[in-house]
Amino acid sequence: MTEKLKREKMMRNYMSQLALGLKPYTPGEQPKDKTYIKLNTNENPYPPSEIVKTAIYGAMDKLRLYPDPEATELRETISDYFNRQDKDGSARLTAENVFVGNGSDEVLAFAFPAFFTARSIVFPNVTYSFYPVYANLFQTQYREIPLREDFSIKVEDYTSLSQKVSDLSGILLSNPNAPTGRSLTRDEIAQIVASNPDSVVVIDEAYIDFGGQSVVDLVPLYDNLLVVQTLSKSRSLAGLRVGFAIGSETLIQALNRVKNSFNSYTIDRLAMEGAKAAILDETHFDATRNSIILTRERVSARLADLDFNVLPSKANFLFITHKTKPASALFSGLRKKGVLVRYFDKPLIDNFLRVTIGTDEEMDVFLKCMEELIIESGNS
Repeated sequence: MTEKLKREKMMRNYMSQLALGLKPYTPGEQPKDKTYIKLNTNENPYPPSEIVKTAIYGAMDKLRLYPDPEATELRETISDYFNRQDKDGSARLTAENVFVGNGSDEVLAFAFPAFFTARSIVFPNVTYSFYPVYANLFQTQYREIPLREDFSIKVEDYTSLSQKVSDLSGILLSNPNAPTGRSLTRDEIAQIVASNPDSVVVIDEAYIDFGGQSVVDLVPLYDNLLVVQTLSKSRSLAGLRVGFAIGSETLIQALNRVKNSFNSYTIDRLAMEGAKAAILDETHFDATRNSIILTRERVSARLADLDFNVLPSKANFLFITHKTKPASALFSGLRKKGVLVRYFDKPLIDNFLRVTIGTDEEMDVFLKCMEELIIESGNS
């Protein structure tokens, strides 16, 4: 028996039918062969603040003790932060409106058994590719709603959906959307939430801090709204793995029931202290995210000069396609020059590249390499 046949037999013998049928999410490349300029995983190019580093170091002496399974202080820090951001005082959030998890991916994963089991959900046909993976893992039926030709979401497609989908349990929207970077307004999302009162509407705000309009302040108005955010992007903590959700006490209770049926200690002590410090250090947060926004707009304008179609982005990345040069060729060419971007070999977006915004120096190298590739392909 060949090794291949032996492996296939072992898989059939040992794996469940569910595991055999799964098509896992493919994360961005993390190469080890050499040093690259990494513009492929939407990481923040700036390090955490010194305040965050000090907080993490200060928690080390207590690593022998289990962390607080309720993450109470972190949840209070998050609710207090959003109450301060809401100038008209309508937020009225407490720690009971907050759930924290091991990155927003885990929070989103918990949402499926918490809200969507045995009924269908809807999300756009071009969006975060983890959504269908979760749906398949938790055996949830899903329907994909096509985006417009310009990759924007048509709000009318999501209003009063229960009249169009009889077994609807929820709506899942990434805002700004990934990988396109396009964003809905606060009023547009409010329209979707208000018109679907019997369904849970999950708004994934992983990239909201780079120019979008958050809908956290709508949570007290709508019991069916769950807003998910992460500290990985705008807070420079991708390696710490902290995400959170804000919603009505009923929705948070559902997430806690799932979490505590799986692992009560999803957030470690170092992560809790680092996350609290990152949320409180608003000066560092504002400085780094504003730098990314300025760099994004500068790079966007230069790419347009190079004959790229650049989608309007409210995220820390750009979604681009060249008028004549294939995206796959540009992707390979950039990699050879030591620059990594993300290429999705999927229908509708297989001629696009997603480019994370790095430092100004990194983006200058990226632009120079892109100019060289366009010239080289033109001479070939």
